[in-house]
Amino acid sequence: MENSNTDEYFMKKALQEAEVAFEKGEIPVGAVIVVENRIIARSHNLTEMLNDVTAHAEMQSITAAANFLGGKYLKNCTLYVTLEPCQMCAGALYWSQISRIVFGARDEQRGYMALGTKLHPKTVVEYGVLEAEASSLMKRFFVERRDKF
Repeated sequence: MENSNTDEYFMKKALQEAEVAFEKGEIPVGAVIVVENRIIARSHNLTEMLNDVTAHAEMQSITAAANFLGGKYLKNCTLYVTLEPCQMCAGALYWSQISRIVFGARDEQRGYMALGTKLHPKTVVEYGVLEAEASSLMKRFFVERRDKF
């Protein structure tokens, strides 16, 4: 039995969400938010379905977690997301004061680090967790998309 208290365990849950996005024709990014080893929010990109450029997996998770907790701050929470957050999501994560972010693959062109976006000073960031799996899913999505057009 897999230990359900590890970064890999929760990243696998985020990858499951990314697979759902992939199947819907959305860019395959998935996210879960965890507090005290319990998933309180899970989501994936919905930008195509909702026709909303802000409907990123992280944004959906932030809203769901805040609703679950009954407040706007995500202190003591960890976001697991398959791809490095973009500038918009990093800004929302800043304001949420999330304690920790763990992501899989870097986004060298559109990620918050490449663009110099700041997170809350108390937010701890770790990356590279299941990076190969997250990158592979993203590459497969864009290869299949190119083949269709």
